[in-house]
Amino acid sequence: MESYSHSKLIIYSFLIAVVIFAIFWIKAYTFPGYTLVFIYTIAITTFMFSRILGSFFYVSPAKGKKHLSYEPTVSFVIPCKNEEKAIYKTISTCFEVNYPKEKIEVIVINDGSNDNTLDEMLRAKKNYRDRSMTVVDWKTNRGKRHGMAEGFRLAKNEIIVQLDSDSYVEKNAIKIIVRPFVDKKVGAVVGHTDPANKDENIITKMQTAYYFMSFRALKATESIFNMVFCCSGCFSAYKKEYTLPVLNEWLKEKFLGRVVTFGDDRALTNQMLKRGYHAVYCDDALAYTIVPNNLKQFFKQQVRWKKGWFINSIKALKFIFKQDKFVSLTYFIPLIILTLLTPFIAFRALIYSPLVTGILPIFYIVGILLVSVLLFLHYKLHSNENYGVYMFLWSILNMTILSFILVYALYDLRNMKWGTR
Repeated sequence: MESYSHSKLIIYSFLIAVVIFAIFWIKAYTFPGYTLVFIYTIAITTFMFSRILGSFFYVSPAKGKKHLSYEPTVSFVIPCKNEEKAIYKTISTCFEVNYPKEKIEVIVINDGSNDNTLDEMLRAKKNYRDRSMTVVDWKTNRGKRHGMAEGFRLAKNEIIVQLDSDSYVEKNAIKIIVRPFVDKKVGAVVGHTDPANKDENIITKMQTAYYFMSFRALKATESIFNMVFCCSGCFSAYKKEYTLPVLNEWLKEKFLGRVVTFGDDRALTNQMLKRGYHAVYCDDALAYTIVPNNLKQFFKQQVRWKKGWFINSIKALKFIFKQDKFVSLTYFIPLIILTLLTPFIAFRALIYSPLVTGILPIFYIVGILLVSVLLFLHYKLHSNENYGVYMFLWSILNMTILSFILVYALYDLRNMKWGTR
């Protein structure tokens, strides 16, 4: 991540202050008679500003002299189905990290693939015959969660690194992501992930901006309180001795009487937090993942993510409130409320009011875009890349189509199919 100068910080802080002033002025001017919309827009603006502000206080938990000499043994666990184009590279990057070779093992689970995934796994095993690698071949698909659990149980080493089958770690990523485990209270660590195919089209560029915000703003702020609520499946690490006792409960998770097959990363993070372990974010442990490059794949992914978010947020609400009332009342509960309100507010502002009352949603849209300005400035402060501008396009998509996808996801909650891309 870019280290920024004192003068740059002052300039961006001034710009953020100006944007905040403009947002509140527009909100107050626009919605004098619409109490719910007014309260919502002020709340969402305040919420996003507080997350961005909180991220400025983030310090990587991997820093400190006591962390530098810590080199525990590491097991990569990679469940996989139909990833013949990506899995060899994923495996090879695991073996090529800057870490003692004798302390690395890779466990890959072929979860009922019907393409050449198994052949690619066996090719990697042959080419890295001098390294520790286990290939589990299931002829029938059992689901990602079962694949993860199988890998966790087979793992011989202290730290388990969970990777998606289309994720690639940078060479120093493992050396960094294991360091927070020096603290015995830490149960899970999530690294920073960017899209590997970021320049493919507008869809991937928008996701690049979103990923950066999700990690460097939201997870960074959560990490201050040692409560990252989702250690993403694309690149996270767990202490094996803490995860093994929770696997049976995690595998049997149910909602509305049905076994849950998605949201595995959130659910496993929940298990760590529920037992009082810390979950933290390392911004300097880097990985890359393939993101959907067309709308059909993207929308399927979003439906699955929103289902997982809702189910695990409801399950986490009780123990989060008991463990940290401040985080619960200032972050977790407001996040749930604002997210659930978004489609209804969007419908009122974008559809109902123009058609029924003749009030155009100009200022509502401007208000949402001004929030994007905050996110854009935050991006420019922490990154040298030029994807921040796509945050504006993401916001338009989010306040229209994605907000209504949440409604569909909630309607479809009893459908526990994976919805793979």
